Amino acid sequence: MAAPGAGAPCRLVQYVVVRSDLVHQLSWPLGAVITQACHAATAAIHLHYGDPDTQRYLEELDSMHKVVLGAPDEAALSGLSDSLTQAGISHKLWIEQPENIPTCLALKPYPKETVQPLMKKFKLFK
Repeated sequence: MAAPGAGAPCRLVQYVVVRSDLVHQLSWPLGAVITQACHAATAAIHLHYGDPDTQRYLEELDSMHKVVLGAPDEAALSGLSDSLTQAGISHKLWIEQPENIPTCLALKPYPKETVQPLMKKFKLFK
Protein backbone atom coordinates (compact mmCIF):
# COMPACT_ATOMS: atom_id res chain seq x y z
CA MET A 1 0.00 0.00 0.00
CA ALA A 2 1.35 3.44 -0.90
CA ALA A 3 2.13 5.95 1.79
CA PRO A 4 -0.43 8.76 2.20
CA GLY A 5 0.26 11.44 -0.36
CA ALA A 6 2.64 9.24 -2.35
CA GLY A 7 2.59 10.25 -5.98
CA ALA A 8 0.34 13.23 -5.25
CA PRO A 9 1.77 16.56 -6.30
CA CYS A 10 3.03 18.66 -3.40
CA ARG A 11 1.12 21.78 -2.41
CA LEU A 12 2.78 24.90 -3.76
CA VAL A 13 2.55 28.02 -1.67
CA GLN A 14 3.81 31.57 -2.01
CA TYR A 15 4.72 33.12 1.31
CA VAL A 16 4.50 36.90 1.69
CA VAL A 17 5.86 38.55 4.85
CA VAL A 18 4.74 42.09 5.63
CA ARG A 19 6.03 44.43 8.32
CA SER A 20 3.16 44.74 10.81
CA ASP A 21 4.69 47.85 12.41
CA LEU A 22 3.86 49.80 9.25
CA VAL A 23 0.18 49.60 10.22
CA HIS A 24 0.29 49.34 13.99
CA GLN A 25 3.10 51.74 14.94
CA LEU A 26 3.79 53.88 11.87
CA SER A 27 0.11 54.35 10.91
CA TRP A 28 0.42 53.47 7.23
CA PRO A 29 -2.99 53.05 5.62
CA LEU A 30 -3.88 49.37 5.30
CA GLY A 31 -4.36 49.76 1.55
CA ALA A 32 -0.79 51.03 1.17
CA VAL A 33 0.55 48.01 3.05
CA ILE A 34 -1.53 45.61 0.95
CA THR A 35 -0.10 47.30 -2.14
CA GLN A 36 3.42 46.58 -0.90
CA ALA A 37 2.57 42.89 -0.55
CA CYS A 38 1.13 42.85 -4.07
CA HIS A 39 4.30 44.45 -5.45
CA ALA A 40 6.53 41.89 -3.73
CA ALA A 41 4.43 38.89 -4.79
CA THR A 42 4.29 40.06 -8.41
CA ALA A 43 8.03 40.80 -8.46
CA ALA A 44 8.89 37.36 -7.04
CA ILE A 45 6.76 35.66 -9.71
CA HIS A 46 8.33 37.81 -12.44
CA LEU A 47 11.90 37.19 -11.30
CA HIS A 48 11.36 33.42 -11.16
CA TYR A 49 8.92 33.06 -14.06
CA GLY A 50 10.91 30.27 -15.72
CA ASP A 51 11.15 28.20 -12.54
CA PRO A 52 9.22 24.89 -12.81
CA ASP A 53 7.43 25.43 -9.47
CA THR A 54 6.42 28.95 -10.52
CA GLN A 55 5.07 27.63 -13.81
CA ARG A 56 3.07 24.91 -12.06
CA TYR A 57 1.74 27.48 -9.55
CA LEU A 58 0.58 29.71 -12.40
CA GLU A 59 -1.03 26.77 -14.21
CA GLU A 60 -3.22 26.24 -11.14
CA LEU A 61 -4.60 29.76 -11.45
CA ASP A 62 -7.89 29.11 -9.66
CA SER A 63 -6.27 27.32 -6.73
CA MET A 64 -3.23 29.47 -5.94
CA HIS A 65 -2.26 29.37 -2.27
CA LYS A 66 -0.60 32.31 -0.52
CA VAL A 67 0.22 32.74 3.14
CA VAL A 68 0.64 36.29 4.43
CA LEU A 69 2.68 36.56 7.60
CA GLY A 70 3.66 39.53 9.74
CA ALA A 71 7.19 40.58 10.69
CA PRO A 72 7.23 42.85 13.74
CA ASP A 73 9.68 45.40 12.28
CA GLU A 74 12.35 46.17 9.69
CA ALA A 75 15.06 44.28 11.59
CA ALA A 76 12.99 41.08 11.64
CA LEU A 77 12.18 41.40 7.93
CA SER A 78 15.81 42.02 6.99
CA GLY A 79 16.95 39.15 9.22
CA LEU A 80 14.48 36.83 7.50
CA SER A 81 15.74 37.95 4.09
CA ASP A 82 19.32 37.19 5.16
CA SER A 83 18.30 33.75 6.49
CA LEU A 84 16.44 32.91 3.30
CA THR A 85 19.42 33.98 1.19
CA GLN A 86 21.75 31.79 3.27
CA ALA A 87 19.35 28.86 2.86
CA GLY A 88 19.20 29.34 -0.91
CA ILE A 89 15.51 30.29 -0.88
CA SER A 90 14.57 32.59 -3.77
CA HIS A 91 12.65 35.66 -2.72
CA LYS A 92 12.21 39.36 -3.39
CA LEU A 93 12.70 41.89 -0.63
CA TRP A 94 10.48 44.81 -1.63
CA ILE A 95 12.02 48.19 -0.87
CA GLU A 96 9.63 51.10 -1.30
CA GLN A 97 11.07 53.94 -3.33
CA PRO A 98 11.96 56.74 -3.17
CA GLU A 99 11.88 56.33 0.63
CA ASN A 100 14.20 53.28 0.49
CA ILE A 101 12.13 51.45 3.14
CA PRO A 102 12.04 47.63 3.20
CA THR A 103 8.33 46.88 3.59
CA CYS A 104 7.82 43.19 2.81
CA LEU A 105 9.20 40.17 1.02
CA ALA A 106 7.74 37.40 -1.06
CA LEU A 107 9.12 33.98 -1.85
CA LYS A 108 8.74 32.40 -5.24
CA PRO A 109 6.26 29.52 -5.06
CA TYR A 110 7.71 26.50 -3.24
CA PRO A 111 6.42 23.18 -1.97
CA LYS A 112 5.01 24.10 1.43
CA GLU A 113 7.11 21.53 3.29
CA THR A 114 10.32 23.02 1.81
CA VAL A 115 9.88 26.50 3.25
CA GLN A 116 7.40 26.25 6.13
CA PRO A 117 10.13 25.43 8.70
CA LEU A 118 11.91 28.69 7.80
CA MET A 119 8.73 30.71 8.32
CA LYS A 120 7.45 29.16 11.55
CA LYS A 121 8.43 32.01 13.87
CA PHE A 122 6.18 34.44 12.00
CA LYS A 123 2.43 34.56 12.65
CA LEU A 124 -0.37 35.31 10.22
CA PHE A 125 -0.56 39.03 9.40
CA LYS A 126 -3.28 40.84 11.37
